[in-house]
Amino acid sequence: MFQDEARFGRITDTRRCWCPRPVRPLCMAMVTQEYTYAYAAVSVRDGALDTLILPTVNSRCMQIFLDEISSRYSEDRIVMILDGAGWHKSSTLKTPKNMRLISLPPYSPELNPVEHLWDELREKAFGNVVFNSLHAL
Repeated sequence: MFQDEARFGRITDTRRCWCPRPVRPLCMAMVTQEYTYAYAAVSVRDGALDTLILPTVNSRCMQIFLDEISSRYSEDRIVMILDGAGWHKSSTLKTPKNMRLISLPPYSPELNPVEHLWDELREKAFGNVVFNSLHAL
């Protein structure tokens, strides 16, 4: 499985949009310092996607995510491929018994298929959208 995290917030991603002439589209914008983080792991074997939404990125939340994935696939051996984030290498992180962690080479996000998931999600679902709360986000 490949794993990654992404930050999503209430900052509007203003994008070009189509409309008939001479109408000019109105796109609302908002800059709010509220964020949430999506953790995801995808299986290259069958395309299974597992996600969690957590309040921050740190070793405590990473441990919650790894434990959750481990319990969802308790009968399987999991090789989890991670990027080089600091919380992935924390000494407080305890690898579940059915999991092995492997780090990608530095500066190689193109090797992680979850990165493409975030790009697609941001492009298709977050352009020109204003969310009233983190819950709505």
